[in-house]
Amino acid sequence: MNPTPLQVSPELEHPWDLRPLDAMALQRRLRLLLEETPLENPPQVVAGCDASYDAPTGQAFAAVVLFELPSMREMERSVVQAPINYPYVPGLLSFREAPVLLQAMARIKRRPELLMFDAHGLAHPREMGLASHLGLLLDIPSIGCAKSPLVGTYDEPGLNRGDCAPLWLRGQVVGCVVRTRDKVKPVFVSVGHKIDLPQAIELVLSCCRGRKLPEPTRLADRIVGHARRSYKSSL
Repeated sequence: MNPTPLQVSPELEHPWDLRPLDAMALQRRLRLLLEETPLENPPQVVAGCDASYDAPTGQAFAAVVLFELPSMREMERSVVQAPINYPYVPGLLSFREAPVLLQAMARIKRRPELLMFDAHGLAHPREMGLASHLGLLLDIPSIGCAKSPLVGTYDEPGLNRGDCAPLWLRGQVVGCVVRTRDKVKPVFVSVGHKIDLPQAIELVLSCCRGRKLPEPTRLADRIVGHARRSYKSSL
């Protein structure tokens, strides 16, 4: 058990209210620090991370849910509500979502060995999606597993569970289109930080447990949705 809350590495701390052009420049600089390397050992604790918004009230909601691997037993969860402090700008999702997600992460008691996001990692215009950004800042291996693509081209994978097709951007593979259930729409898996793509795909598939989406992010999504609806009904 690690009682120390998750915190951003001091040398990587930066403001979250940057102008879009400055935010993009920061993404390009941080991209140089990302590592696409295989895990030495299988992770035993994975955190599913997701955020949601209620635009009319200007509120954001974030959830972090810890699971034990390979049993997929839920260990801990954290839910936070906070004001939205950044506009919606395509490609700058991390500047909108990371602050509230970091608040939720600071409340968990155990340090996860893997972060899984309903977002992108390297499959991003500047190869610095939310999964990469927070994985780097927290120095934890991370995966992006999104329901739709943000960039790139690909061929449709086969119809069976586990079928994959590379996601290409500027002549490089930045992710993989993965069929997690037979004959259902695929998900878009990309490396965030400190993991390689084959391992990211394997971990996503192992966490799906018969569903389209991996259980860590699926449950985090349900929790933030419930928090958002409960908040609106209380007004």
